[in-house]
Amino acid sequence: MGIVEFARSPWGQDVPIHALWYLIYVSAAAGLIFLVVHAVWARYFAGADEFAPSAPVQASRLPERVKRHSFAARAFHWIMAASMFALLITAFLPKVGVKFDWVEYHWIAGIVLIASILFHIIHATFFMDFWAIWPDKQDIQDAGNRLKLFLGKSAPLPKRFAKYPLENKMYHMAIVVTGLSVAITGFFMMFRVQTPFFTRNPYMFGDMMTGLMYVVHGLAGIGLIALITIHVYFAVRPEKLDITKSMIFGTLSREQYLEHHDPERWVVAELGKAAQK
Repeated sequence: MGIVEFARSPWGQDVPIHALWYLIYVSAAAGLIFLVVHAVWARYFAGADEFAPSAPVQASRLPERVKRHSFAARAFHWIMAASMFALLITAFLPKVGVKFDWVEYHWIAGIVLIASILFHIIHATFFMDFWAIWPDKQDIQDAGNRLKLFLGKSAPLPKRFAKYPLENKMYHMAIVVTGLSVAITGFFMMFRVQTPFFTRNPYMFGDMMTGLMYVVHGLAGIGLIALITIHVYFAVRPEKLDITKSMIFGTLSREQYLEHHDPERWVVAELGKAAQK
């Protein structure tokens, strides 16, 4: 049992044509198994988070609500989420027996996803702290210390998180890889169907390149089933609801900021202004 289906071209060459669709169920099962295992671990085995002391901060310097996400960042997130759900529904429901005319809806959702990704790249590069979402040295060091403490070994307490915890950063990396894989391959695959944007040209690439694009597109899309399941699970966990609400309303409470984030690693605007006085 493999992960790719091959076909014989008119010239006698075995070429890949798409991912094997049983992987849809494998990905869905993997996402569900992860959330069950994590829920059991969090309920019965996980202890309370312990952090090394942070630099003292006068709470009076902070606003009652600390800004976490701008309107543009939130709009991107929800538009991208809607387009991804639309893509998954239109791509995989026909593969599990729900028949409908899905192609047009699929490429429209793909255009929305590609546009939102391009917007996010520009916005994150020029208008946000680009490196805030990527793992840094402190994240890796703290992860090692957490592992040692979990195994009962001696290690310093980890620091509180920067703006984004390491698990958020690792998830972001996974979404970057899968999202770009679907978007880039999907863009070129749109030349094979009739759209208002391109002249249809099913012979733009050879059989082998076309097959590889379909395989990468399918595997990345299948991977998104598990990734989105995990993302939704964490979004609705009680201890994560404040973070989820911040993606709706844009802010965290002052208490949540001080409890979970290191003011030296995530300097909010008000603290930065106070430090300059």
